[in-house]
Formats: sequence, C-alpha cells, structure tokens
Amino acid sequence: MAVTAIVFNAGQEEYAIPVPFIISIEKYEDVNPVPHLPAYIRGVVKSRGELIPVLDLGHILYNRHIENDAEVRMIVIQTEELSFSLLVNEAKEILEIPENALQQMGLVAYQKTKYFSSIANLEDRIITMIDPVSMLEVLEGVKEIKDYLNEQKQEA
Repeated sequence: MAVTAIVFNAGQEEYAIPVPFIISIEKYEDVNPVPHLPAYIRGVVKSRGELIPVLDLGHILYNRHIENDAEVRMIVIQTEELSFSLLVNEAKEILEIPENALQQMGLVAYQKTKYFSSIANLEDRIITMIDPVSMLEVLEGVKEIKDYLNEQKQEA
C-alpha cells in the first residue's frame, strides 16, 4: 500500500501532506490581513464562499516569511476542526509514497514539531510528512483564529 501526497517546498526542503486533506491548490492572491494575529498568519482569504486563514509555512518552520513570486501557492486544507490555507514556496507534484518508505521520527516527541508524522526515505530524496490536524494543535493562536472566523460567520 502507498500514501498519496502533495509534495511542496518550504525553504530548501521538501514536505508533503496526504491528499485526503487537500481541497485545492491556488495562486497566492486576495489575502486580507487581520491585525493582532500571530506573525505566521498572513490573513484570511475567501475560498468556496468561506473565510479561511492563510498560514505561512516558511514562518512556521524557519521564522521567515515566504516571499511572493510566481511559484508561491496556497494549499487549501480541510480538517474536521478548521479549513486553512498553507502558503508554500512551490507545490511540486502528487506522489505515491510506498508505506515501507515512511519512517517514524524521534522528533515527533519534540513539542514544536509534533505535526511531522514521518519521513519518506526515497531513493534520491527525503520528504517530511506533515499531519495538518496535529499542526493545528501545536500552533499558538489557532483558538483565536477559530473564534474570529466563527464571529465572522455569525455576522454574515
């Protein structure tokens, strides 16, 4: 069996998120900044009639904002709790990763990287797998984002 995932870049490294979480991949545009949210949140964007936060993966991982260029993409992700968009340098491909290539990491126990679920150890590349549900659990300020979006829904 294999895991089908979207592979993307943040910094020089490759990361992936399993396809079942992905709603769409879109160009980076029409992001509305929201004051007083954590620095890793670029703002909110309207996707399929719903306001969703845009999280900057470059800032989350490396404390550096992703610079907007032609390759930058927003990967729109759906979890049971929240839909959100992940800003990445480049969405590269859809890849079938054999399950025997996925290795658990000792770093999963590290509080700040609990959302790294495993590493795909492939012939000529290493891809870090991200669990978006765990990501929302460890990022500071997610509760405030949910509250803000719920307020916006009630006002609409």
